[in-house]
Amino acid sequence: MAKTLEELEAERLDIQSCLDAAKTSSERNRLGQFATPTSLAREILAHAKTLLPKNEPIYFLDPAIGTGSFYSALLANFPTERIREAKGFEIDPHYSEPAAQLWKNNSLSITLGDFTKQEPEPRFNLLVCNPPYVRHHHLSAEEKARLQFRAIQSCGVKIPKLAGLYCYFLAIAHAWLSKGAISAWLIPSEFMDVNYGQPIKRYLMDRVTLLHIHRFDPNDVQFSDALVSSAIVWLKNELPPNDHAVTFSFGGSMLKPRLSKTIPVKALAAEPKWTRFPASEIRVHPKDPTVSDFFNIKRGLATGDNKFFILTAEEIAARKLPFECFRPILPSPRYLKNDEVIADSCGIPLIDHRHFLLDIRLPEEEIRERYPTLWAYIEEGKAKGLHERYLCRHRKPWYGQENRVPAPIVCTYLGRGDAKCGRPFRFILNRSRATVTNVYLAMYPQPELAAAFKRSPDLILRVWKTLNSITPERMLGEGRVYGGGLHKLEPKELGNVPLPELADLLSDPRGISRQPSFF
Repeated sequence: MAKTLEELEAERLDIQSCLDAAKTSSERNRLGQFATPTSLAREILAHAKTLLPKNEPIYFLDPAIGTGSFYSALLANFPTERIREAKGFEIDPHYSEPAAQLWKNNSLSITLGDFTKQEPEPRFNLLVCNPPYVRHHHLSAEEKARLQFRAIQSCGVKIPKLAGLYCYFLAIAHAWLSKGAISAWLIPSEFMDVNYGQPIKRYLMDRVTLLHIHRFDPNDVQFSDALVSSAIVWLKNELPPNDHAVTFSFGGSMLKPRLSKTIPVKALAAEPKWTRFPASEIRVHPKDPTVSDFFNIKRGLATGDNKFFILTAEEIAARKLPFECFRPILPSPRYLKNDEVIADSCGIPLIDHRHFLLDIRLPEEEIRERYPTLWAYIEEGKAKGLHERYLCRHRKPWYGQENRVPAPIVCTYLGRGDAKCGRPFRFILNRSRATVTNVYLAMYPQPELAAAFKRSPDLILRVWKTLNSITPERMLGEGRVYGGGLHKLEPKELGNVPLPELADLLSDPRGISRQPSFF
């Protein structure tokens, strides 16, 4: 007796669970193997049904089929007589062989092989895929060159070398689509914000008709074992009509989103951060002053090994290391209870967790003669191979740090949208001579603002308060987001945050005397 679809799906889930358990999480991470939940797969195929012409025969393709979650969802939404062909590719026999056995009595054909190496068969009118989320550093230079060439062949798009494998999948799949075909891609939302995503966005605007992007709430991780913020991208394989607009939705489910808004493609072409939508409006004042008009922003120091180069005062004393060879450095933001760091007469922060950075540029021979205990400590680092690590081996000497002056204001690099303080990112007024690591963004005033600080020392307090008054929505609109609601700001992204309030403050005639003219 033939099994029902529900019985097959229950069996598929059991197989999926056993296959996943047979691999370590790091193995599946490296190969980007994250199974699509049944409810999500069925929701995607239900929406696909509304986009295809009624009763049109289905030629279905899944380039990374796994155990067949999307094929199962296809059967749940379309009558079998309408499915003329169903084809899938799977590179890993660990999954492809059990899947082929499971679906052997159905119309699905599974090919064991790398989809990106196959010859295109441009007859498929429904392509649905959760491509492997493999980060670029797991791809060799040779593999990237091959994938770039295939993407250009397929759709004329050159994918940057920092892109993940999912970007190549989307581009290469273009050659498999029939005219007017519908595609749905379950991919990380980061492509909407990062530089390497620009060619993909250009493809979506120019080469096909981008229909809809639904972004899940980052706090609602779709894959329990992958901390990525997910989006579903819907496109139609035809050139976009004039004055085309795209639906952006967020939160809830794709069929019942929390927010939804239609954005003209012309506006998308001028917007580097697509994750601003649908929560934010289209920018109507792109020339508003931004943070970069007032500050030069740099990532904090990358030491090469924080545990070795950053010590507490107690650790320095216990090892009898020369204190003059260290300088203060702020601890992780979670150890800073206040947003203002005051200091003692030596410029050392008056905080509970005081840390110090090894900062010496003397040659080892001189250190050995002048500071025997420090030389022994450096030898410990060499014994651990620290001098051969990438950052250290490109420094002279390898234990020397970048000569970075303390920044008067620093901003946290990572934050959560639901932070208890109500602000995902904190601006910290640094009245000490402590430098910072790369968990902070160091903000150095531009020359005119620096001169204004010298003339009116109290001005920095007002500027700092203005920075902390920036709304969370404005900050989040320029950054990027990851699964679990973790947000990140790179220096350029912080620099792009609009800050007209600071321009108003600095042009206020009731403000400081001899006010500089910034604009």
